[in-house]
Amino acid sequence: MEPLPRSPGRAAWPLTCLVLLSLHGWPGVDAQAGQDSEVHQPQDKVVVTAGETLNLTCTVSNSSYAAPVAWLKGWGSGNKTVYDQKGSFPRVTRVVSDSNTDFSILIRDVRLEDTGTYYCVRFRKSVRGDEVLRPEKGTEVSVQAKPTHPVVSGPSRRARPGQSVSVTCAAGGFFPQDISVRWLKDEAPVSAQQPHITPGQTKPSYEMSSTVTITLRKDDVRSQVVCEVQHPTLTAPLRGIYELREALRVPPSVRVVADPPSPVEVNKTVNFTCHVKEFYPKDVDITWLENRMEMKVEKILQPVETPQGLFELSSGPVEVNATEEKNGSVFTCRVVHDAQDPINETATLWIADPTREGLSNMALPDNLPHIYIVVGVVCTVLALLVAAILYLIWAKQSKGKSSPSARLHEPEKSSEGTTQDSDPNNLTYADLNFEKERKTIRRMVEMSQQSEYACIQTSQAPASDDLTYADLDMVHLSKAPKRPAPRPEEAGSEYASVQVTQK
Repeated sequence: MEPLPRSPGRAAWPLTCLVLLSLHGWPGVDAQAGQDSEVHQPQDKVVVTAGETLNLTCTVSNSSYAAPVAWLKGWGSGNKTVYDQKGSFPRVTRVVSDSNTDFSILIRDVRLEDTGTYYCVRFRKSVRGDEVLRPEKGTEVSVQAKPTHPVVSGPSRRARPGQSVSVTCAAGGFFPQDISVRWLKDEAPVSAQQPHITPGQTKPSYEMSSTVTITLRKDDVRSQVVCEVQHPTLTAPLRGIYELREALRVPPSVRVVADPPSPVEVNKTVNFTCHVKEFYPKDVDITWLENRMEMKVEKILQPVETPQGLFELSSGPVEVNATEEKNGSVFTCRVVHDAQDPINETATLWIADPTREGLSNMALPDNLPHIYIVVGVVCTVLALLVAAILYLIWAKQSKGKSSPSARLHEPEKSSEGTTQDSDPNNLTYADLNFEKERKTIRRMVEMSQQSEYACIQTSQAPASDDLTYADLDMVHLSKAPKRPAPRPEEAGSEYASVQVTQK
């Protein structure tokens, strides 16, 4: 090792000057390493958590002479003196203060900025000048920082059951960035996205935020959402808790009860009570109105907490004298919950009519539904009977019309005929001509004096000489002079004569 260049006052040079000389390669100032090194720094890597105490070990092999020893952070132009024997370093102390061979140090309250490589160096004098001795390599220190306690926050406004709210968990100041977050609701896992990690304000720390969406329920008044943060520096996860009641608003159910119920007798006292149930939070205001005019009510009780964590209360009773002037009056219970829109529930006071009191007091029989059922069955049976009778009548008429007979309706009489006397010879005849073997027979109408005839051709002939009678509907018979009735034709043709006496 080359000696340092001599100059006046060299022995009084401060330690930092010697270090700078060695760093800039001045002659005689060099770093001795390898087997010839008198400085031993056995630690290669040390991992420490922020806030803990760092122990750096350094020993020298030759203590036959006094030589200053120092600890440096970094090597080169950016180095920093961590400890020397003459300076003051509040966080640094020697492990063995009076030792000439052990120069190990303790650094209390380690910080993230303490991360780096540390060197234990020794300065000695020789015939060639001052020498700077350092180990072959320094100790690499990694400082891990624990995350801060997670802060869990909810929405700025309350929400009703069935609505969704976002809950956020935030932590920072940790290193390295490997961190995980787990969400729980009442100790049951809840799915959430991966945490968002960003560089922290102090290098090389990081910050984290994670958000979960929760759908509120009515019974979440006592529910908790837990954010668990796990980091390599932690032996147990950190837990942040958020009470869901901070984000929940359960609107009340309002009901007005009148005792006795309307209608009531004149001058009878009626008590109106407003029941407000199952609401959260307990901030509620109740106002009574009579026909939209505010009433003075002093009997308003404080909300009572239910086993489910909700609240309920009753307002009243409000006593009202049922006079004739108050007949039809509307009483309103107005409830304003947690500074929300008012909820109005009304009840109307009705005065009973004395003349109809007896009718209104009549009690309906208990078996009234059974009576309705019996009446319905009887009506159904009667309807079926009527339908059956009508069907039988229709079927009988249809059968009669399908027979080979036809009823003859006599034509309307003229005004002259009404004045004449009844004449035995004044007859009406109708001849029915039936076709046999599809032979065409022309209709023949024979007219005689004051006699009427009609021949009707049909498609079916009888099997014998028996006459066939038919009723003719809507047949107009022409009148002719009287003559004897026509004789039946021979057996080859079949005719039927209908004789009708004119009225």
